[in-house]
Amino acid sequence: MNSRLDFCKTSPEAIKAMIALEQPIGNSSLEKPLIELVRLRASQINGCAYCMDLHSADARKAGEDERRLATVGAWRETPFFSQRERAALAWTEAVTLVSSTHVPDDVWESVQPHFTPEEMTDLTLLVVAINGWNRFSIALRKMPA
Repeated sequence: MNSRLDFCKTSPEAIKAMIALEQPIGNSSLEKPLIELVRLRASQINGCAYCMDLHSADARKAGEDERRLATVGAWRETPFFSQRERAALAWTEAVTLVSSTHVPDDVWESVQPHFTPEEMTDLTLLVVAINGWNRFSIALRKMPA
């Protein structure tokens, strides 16, 4: 597969807008390991090789456990994730698959006890942002280095 174009170079303003979308996430109370797990899980669902490579490497650099990275796609079947992380992963899946899930009430109800309203907004923004990056990278064929 060949890269179609380097979107970072062809439209710096578009990339500035995407980076600005990320700013509140970095300033949020969401934990860095949780943020990377969410980014990785959404990227797995979307099949974004570039983002999967990037966020698994970022998670490793931040000290994430290799077993957790290897099993994030099967988080329901492992004991490696906290209740808060499980809630975030369920939310990530429902929001990423919004066209088929419509983010059901039972997912909302299971996530709410683990996050403040502000964190829920930040978590949703995180899922929206990584899905946007996935779409840029998949559509324009950004390749892992």
